[in-house]
Amino acid sequence: MAIKYTASPWASAVSPTTEDIGKLAEQAYRALPENFHAMCGDIIIRVEDFADPELIEFLGGSSSYDLMGLFHPAGESLIDNIETALETHAVIVFRRAILDYWADSDETLGNIITHIIVHEIGRQFGLNEDELEQVEIATLDEAEREAKSMVQ
Repeated sequence: MAIKYTASPWASAVSPTTEDIGKLAEQAYRALPENFHAMCGDIIIRVEDFADPELIEFLGGSSSYDLMGLFHPAGESLIDNIETALETHAVIVFRRAILDYWADSDETLGNIITHIIVHEIGRQFGLNEDELEQVEIATLDEAEREAKSMVQ
């Protein structure tokens, strides 16, 4: 009796690139409620593989895998000689830390990145955990609708 194996959808999959992560982060940002966009004004989303070791140490972490995202306010340096002041707000997402977390979770990559975007921006502007959860649910719903419309 021959055993028939079905091909795994992962057989030809490759790790998401910085561009892939950036697209998911931009999609999550676009799906945020208008009041978030109004709070932020101009904002950029950057994707880096890892956070700088000095930044990790400054924030009290022990590994570059400890930090998945960071809000960088306009006009402020995070640490002298590490990050220069930016002219606009930025959310920086760290690809390798995100992928490491994703590998050990049962969440989708899009949901993880949406969570990071919502929480990094929301915490910066003083939202509490209940408010962040409500925004995240609304954002995930909108992001899912947008993704479905892009496929059709």
